[in-house]
Amino acid sequence: MSECGGASSLRPEEGVAHGGHLAEARHLFPGAPEPFLDLSTGINPIPYALPPLGPESFTRLPEPDAVAALEHIAATAYGATDPGMVVAAPGTQILIDLLPRLWPSPRSVAVLGPTYAEHARAWARIGCPVDKVGCFAALGAADVAVVCNPNNPDGRRIAPGQLLTLANQLAARAGLLLVDETFVDLEGDDLSLANALPHPALILLRSFGKTYGLAGLRLGFALAAPERAATIRAALGPWAVSGPAIAIGCQALADPAWRAQAACRLADAARMLDAELVRAGLRVIGGTRLFRLAETNDAVSIFARLGRAGILIRRFAEHPTWLRFGQPADPSAWQRLRAALTP
Repeated sequence: MSECGGASSLRPEEGVAHGGHLAEARHLFPGAPEPFLDLSTGINPIPYALPPLGPESFTRLPEPDAVAALEHIAATAYGATDPGMVVAAPGTQILIDLLPRLWPSPRSVAVLGPTYAEHARAWARIGCPVDKVGCFAALGAADVAVVCNPNNPDGRRIAPGQLLTLANQLAARAGLLLVDETFVDLEGDDLSLANALPHPALILLRSFGKTYGLAGLRLGFALAAPERAATIRAALGPWAVSGPAIAIGCQALADPAWRAQAACRLADAARMLDAELVRAGLRVIGGTRLFRLAETNDAVSIFARLGRAGILIRRFAEHPTWLRFGQPADPSAWQRLRAALTP
């Protein structure tokens, strides 16, 4: 237990609930109108326009030079000074699962929560003792510290200076700071620690699919010092990223204007969503530009009412008064949400 309280241990067999399960939603609400409106994930609802792809993207194994080109473009997009510090992977989830297997048996792992539950589960699965801690100061005693910045589901932000101080403390005893920057792309680059690399204790994760609305493409990146990046790359093995993901990723990541426009549009949409939730009697307690977290004592009934209207939102077993709302994609989706939020 940390001195600031709120720590709890995780058993490796504990399951993890996620958003996006439309089959489960249809089972829960069999009479709901179709198509289901999925607001349960933090994925950009307006995706990057897919470029035309040549058949070789599908018929040939990806060339190493193509992967290297993707990592070079990603380094520029993410603010890494050396492409050798960037590793392309088939989504950030595979990296979350892989990294604990590459780290030599830490005696203690601390995850700043509440947060994305797969982090704690991945370390627990290999037999590491994992504490889910409730305050930043409690991370300093661990061998491995894990932080999502900005955080899912509440949007909590940790100043880069604080994180860098923690990274320096961990480096002094050969520790690790893993910072999941999945939602940083649309919040502002000044929140990222990419410019602190290479750092001996630091690994960053970046998500392509959530930012660009192409989660099914399965593309993400690890950023780390070159020698550690090489270890991650080797562990992933050859052809880890598909040809279509390489082609689309190269074009999208080389388009900073699209990302800037998406950030502005989603900032406006976040303000609109906050207003709709407040109008419906909910209290907005956090979020990012891709999702908003609200609190209400009527969470159970609101989840059910929206479900019967064919709208899936995210609920939390450990926090039964919380509801997370993703961004609607278009005027029709906004109208459906407004109507369903009205008792």
